[in-house]
Amino acid sequence: MDHVSTIEATQAIVTLDVPLPGIIWGWMITLNMWAKSIGTGVILVGAYLLYRHKKEDMPNLRWLMPLISFVALNVFLLFTLLDLHQPLRMVNIFLHPHWTSAITVGAWMASLFTLLITIMALIGFFDEFKDVRKHCVLAKSVRAISGFYEGIFPFVVLLAFPVTMYTAIIMAEASARELWAAPAEIIQMLLAAFMVGSASLILISGKWSDGARRDLAWILGLSVLFSFLMYMGEYFFSFKASEVEATLEYVHSGGAYYTQFWTAMVLGYIIPFFISMSSVKNYSRVLMKFAALTTLIGLYLAKSTWLEIPQMLSLS
Repeated sequence: MDHVSTIEATQAIVTLDVPLPGIIWGWMITLNMWAKSIGTGVILVGAYLLYRHKKEDMPNLRWLMPLISFVALNVFLLFTLLDLHQPLRMVNIFLHPHWTSAITVGAWMASLFTLLITIMALIGFFDEFKDVRKHCVLAKSVRAISGFYEGIFPFVVLLAFPVTMYTAIIMAEASARELWAAPAEIIQMLLAAFMVGSASLILISGKWSDGARRDLAWILGLSVLFSFLMYMGEYFFSFKASEVEATLEYVHSGGAYYTQFWTAMVLGYIIPFFISMSSVKNYSRVLMKFAALTTLIGLYLAKSTWLEIPQMLSLS
């Protein structure tokens, strides 16, 4: 009787040998990155403001900052989970972590960041609304650790940097996507956090001091300026690879992506820059709130364009 050995690797069945057509990372990933920028950005900008000013100058910052971050981060985590083909497998990131994976490291950091933000939001809420605290059982335990807010805040700020930037590493690992170059994407994601972080805080800064509001105008103006310059550098001077040139042709040649990209630049970068710089001296609450809204809209459109156009090229 002949003995037949079977090697599993030789028994593989090819079910797909052509690139997937169309856009795989669509609006869900765009929303994911946009929400993550808000969630980390309000912490980074808020930390700077608390360093520069007294908390009495920004009466609602201490509880609204972690609350906005909490909501945005849960939107980020929700759509990350929904985008997975096998969402239940995400538990293996925590049960069987592979620390060489950017996804694993990022998931752990984002989860820890969200946990600490949740604690800060609860402490800040019950400190702000003392009447609610008297009638809530949970508030008694929160009150006992109210000093914990200042203790964990530096770690939250430290975590905000890698949490907002790690997606750039994941994108850079995607093969044949040279527009998603790691150094540029890391800086763009950090600038995006300062953009929408300051924009979000502008919307809640009605009772803040003039000095704090002017600092927000500076942060918004400078972050949109540097981010805009980086986009223009890629747009006009991307001579490093033919794949990048072919990718940007989807914008250069007109059409839907051309309109979307330049709408994003006008709404998210050009308008906020001029309004912010003019408000440094003569602050206008109405104009700054308008600039904040256009920044939030413009960043979403810019992220959508920059995410989708590299996927329009065939990888075969």
